[in-house]
Amino acid sequence: MKKQILVTGGTGYIGSHTVVELLNEGFEVIIVDNLSNSDISVLENIEKITGVKPAFEKLDLSEALQTENLFEKYRDIDAIIHFAAFKAVGESVEKPLDYYSNNLGSLLNLLSCMNKYKVSNVVFSSSCTVYGQPDKLPVTEETLRREAESPYGNTKKVCEDILQDSVAAYRNLKGIALRYFNPIGAHKSALIGELPVGIPINLVPFITQTAAGVRKELKVFGNDYATSDGSAIRDYINVVDLAKAHVVAVDRLINTNNKHDYEVFNLGTGRGLSVLELVETFQKVNDLKLNYSIVERREGDIEKIYADTTYANAELGWKATETLEDTLLSAWNWEKNVRNIK
Repeated sequence: MKKQILVTGGTGYIGSHTVVELLNEGFEVIIVDNLSNSDISVLENIEKITGVKPAFEKLDLSEALQTENLFEKYRDIDAIIHFAAFKAVGESVEKPLDYYSNNLGSLLNLLSCMNKYKVSNVVFSSSCTVYGQPDKLPVTEETLRREAESPYGNTKKVCEDILQDSVAAYRNLKGIALRYFNPIGAHKSALIGELPVGIPINLVPFITQTAAGVRKELKVFGNDYATSDGSAIRDYINVVDLAKAHVVAVDRLINTNNKHDYEVFNLGTGRGLSVLELVETFQKVNDLKLNYSIVERREGDIEKIYADTTYANAELGWKATETLEDTLLSAWNWEKNVRNIK
């Protein structure tokens, strides 16, 4: 019998790619999403890629009754991957209460129902933002979490604490927190990718929309950081590589006699790349010239961060393998497909 995986936020960017990888590995998938930052058409494209159309429920997990009804309907869930959350650093600075209400509320409701309905396994979508601006790079899983630079980052930190405390209290519960670095790119089919609602808040969709003429200009936030070219440094990981790590994490929870009830893993490439280096690479591999300008730093952004992936590589048997060049090609192919650019 197929293992049943509930994927919250499953029509979103990372969620949709993870659903594809789960289906490819033979899991049965139920997607939950309120479609606040995604589109229902993603379901059709997942079916085109995999040949399977997953079950879908439109609901808001920050609403306790809706969450309860979900668990009443699906009684055979083997594991949950929890992506559903607001995720824009800048917006969280402007609307902190929205972020705390949504991001914490949805996890609390989910864990409460997991405990009540005896669903044991959860993979939590966390972030390298929990490290703040670390004193030493690269960061390992043992790097101290710092005071968050934004309300968004703080919600991830608090959610990790909630999950860890819940695992300690409820003996049936096991959890893995995956701390993402910066996901970019799209599925090689160009049928799913990052399609933000409104103005993009992540770098690569802003790059591709500028290249497509949707945006007049790309804004690079800051050129006065203490880096080689003055722009901020991040660890950019291909979204398909990231999605595959979730499949490994789910399998670890369900099918292994793992002695740990709660674990944390960094998911990145281990390579730090500046914003301007990324822009230059995109232009080179796609033979394009971008219109961009340097503007003031953005509130909530840190200077530089990248991962030490040794622990995740060894424990999970997983490693990011896609090249930056292929990743940026896939991002542009996705944008061209969305915009019907030949």
